[in-house]
Amino acid sequence: MEKTLNRIHPVSDPEATYFLQVSWEKDLGIGFGLLLSDCQCVWTGTVSESDISREAADIEMDREKYVEELRKALIAGEESAGKYNFVIS
Repeated sequence: MEKTLNRIHPVSDPEATYFLQVSWEKDLGIGFGLLLSDCQCVWTGTVSESDISREAADIEMDREKYVEELRKALIAGEESAGKYNFVIS
């Protein structure tokens, strides 16, 4: 299992710091787990392969392109810094 941990500052609360951990087996496109923490609370969730396919179809994006965008936004770290915004709700 692979994991990444990134510090994020959501545009919804720029003064806040959150930590986002993403874990996946082999390929992000077959699903992944998320852990989000503000150092006081922790939220967890999973995204299935069917969730990814459904979301790509909903926004009319090629599935492989969608998975690549997920990779850039969630696990690329420094190479994507400032290119993606997060909103915590």
